[in-house]
Amino acid sequence: LNKDYHNRFVWRHPVNYIAIVRHQAGEVEAVKVFRFKEGARSLLSRFLAMDPGREVVTEGGPLQESVSNNAQNMVSDPIFSVSGDLAFNWVYTNNGHRVVMTGGYLSPADVNDDKTRGLGNNYYGNPLINERFGDASRSEISILAYPPDNHFQGSDHGNGPDKDGPVYGNYAIYVSEEATSFPEPGYKLGLEVEVQSTLKFLGGADL
Repeated sequence: LNKDYHNRFVWRHPVNYIAIVRHQAGEVEAVKVFRFKEGARSLLSRFLAMDPGREVVTEGGPLQESVSNNAQNMVSDPIFSVSGDLAFNWVYTNNGHRVVMTGGYLSPADVNDDKTRGLGNNYYGNPLINERFGDASRSEISILAYPPDNHFQGSDHGNGPDKDGPVYGNYAIYVSEEATSFPEPGYKLGLEVEVQSTLKFLGGADL
């Protein structure tokens, strides 16, 4: 996994569990595994639920949370420094975030404060129809920081005045029908991750 990846088949496959993995050049650095509140639905169907969005999609917190002893920048990681469950399509005014943690700051629907952080962030647009107003401010991955401090990872932040930020790693989404645990840090990722002989996580996306 060394570039953006999206598996259309996996996105349409009904799943019950999801793993968010931070990796370095394909080697697991940190992972959280969650159980979806509503089983047997595809990732696609969950992410298409944009209007009104703001749906908490997992329950009970992480089933597994594993972090390498050598992992850096964990205190400001938008997934691994924050507790709670996963929420999808966190829409507020002209902003939207595909994946956020409920233990972090979640902007009220009618407050345009640009303070929510997560994965797949779009600022200044119409998130209900996934439309951006120009390319002024978007970020695949954010940092738990607020202006004037940089709150973007890397250079994927549009054409606004924001500076490039540090890159903590790549983030991958894996899903499964039955597997409830994921290999520990140090594991080398593939597009499929075999947990047991009959249980697998399937790679849905890599950011």
